[in-house]
Amino acid sequence: MKTKLLLTSVVFSLSCGAAMADGAALYLEKTCIACHGKDAKKPLTLAYPRLAGQNAAYAEAQMLDIKNGVRTNGSSAAMKGVMHLVSDEEIKELAQYLSKIK
Repeated sequence: MKTKLLLTSVVFSLSCGAAMADGAALYLEKTCIACHGKDAKKPLTLAYPRLAGQNAAYAEAQMLDIKNGVRTNGSSAAMKGVMHLVSDEEIKELAQYLSKIK
């Protein structure tokens, strides 16, 4: 039982590390860095949100709403131009990554 629990913990830790790496790569690849800053802590302007540490479910919902045209307020028009390049699974990975940045 202890071996199974340890193995599960190791697999979970490795998958979290992989997700962080994937999220970081997506953050660069999908050009999030251009407006939200290299570490998601200092956006290009005060009009853009700081994404580091954002609640994952909230960030995912906002990105999906922008992608699907549900959210059209604020700076969402600028985001609409790139969100069609991001799959729903990538959005989930990005949201998870952003939520873990301290």
